[in-house]
Amino acid sequence: MGEDRVLLLDAAPGALLGRELERLLGHGLAVTLNLRRVADPDAARADWAGQVEAGRVEFTDFDAFDESALIAETVRGGVGYHAVKSRGGVPLRAAFLAAATDAALGNRLRVVGRAGSGTDHVELPAAARYGVAVTHTPGSNANAVAEFALAQLLALTRHLPASNEAAHRGRWQPPAAPAAELSDLTLGIVGLGRVGRALAARAGALGMAVRALSRHPVESPVERPVQPAGSLGELLAGSDVVSLHVPLTARTRGLIGRAELALMRPGSVLLNTARGGIVDERALADALRDPAHPLAAAAVDTFEHEHAAFASPLFGLPNALLTPHIAGMTNAAMAAAALSCADHLAALLAGRPEGVPVVSA
Repeated sequence: MGEDRVLLLDAAPGALLGRELERLLGHGLAVTLNLRRVADPDAARADWAGQVEAGRVEFTDFDAFDESALIAETVRGGVGYHAVKSRGGVPLRAAFLAAATDAALGNRLRVVGRAGSGTDHVELPAAARYGVAVTHTPGSNANAVAEFALAQLLALTRHLPASNEAAHRGRWQPPAAPAAELSDLTLGIVGLGRVGRALAARAGALGMAVRALSRHPVESPVERPVQPAGSLGELLAGSDVVSLHVPLTARTRGLIGRAELALMRPGSVLLNTARGGIVDERALADALRDPAHPLAAAAVDTFEHEHAAFASPLFGLPNALLTPHIAGMTNAAMAAAALSCADHLAALLAGRPEGVPVVSA
């Protein structure tokens, strides 16, 4: 294997796998590919047999979400890895970081890369303590997530899930009341970063009034006017649809709870394509079960517990549109994230941090 070793915890899917491996190998990195989430592992072995013979690619197969298995792979044979890359947010906590940087390893972990936005899956204080740089690809999926949030908005404001369910049961069941057109609705966006701005531009182009709450100055103007909200409460009370686009931090965890949900406009809709911990799922489920609550429906793509631990009090609620964290999964977004992450890993390993987004605790 080459000088700098990279462990791909979960590679890009489908044909993107080849592009990701080619980019990493092109940077002179040696790659260990975890086959656990590869759709056709036999094909992957055959496609890269030549690089295996050259000592540039090797394979492993383990559940990266099992911390004990992750640590076992990381320290296997006492070799270690210089970098690990995650796509699906594999938790990288203090125990893993300690094991991966142990001085007894031939190669100590120096870089963690996320092919996507957000680094809440990494225990950042521990990464700093063990000297591990953490990078991600902010903005790589902004258009994809904005389009998905718009799809959620349209599905719920036009009552598509309920109509679909009724039609599949052979019931001709139009909505009890006519739906509002988008030009009659106000969209409230919490977080006016890359995704929030992309959604604001799309919603404005469709005739929606858009309000937004941002903790930081807007990096660049949106294409359509956005009315700033003075507070979260003001935004919630003045919007027909509220879409969340903030990172999960200590400040935003539990940002939307019982008190905040009670402030929402009667008949309103909540969309979450950000992170699960931002919304109190129990409070949201209770609100959706209560016919007297102002919140009428919610679309949730991110959950407090995901993957093998997927569980939520929202299960079974007809006015909850649930999807498995797929908002950013388009060909363009995933390619941009995978290739940018490969470039970031290579740059940091080579001691060239200029222009690479590195997240601190």
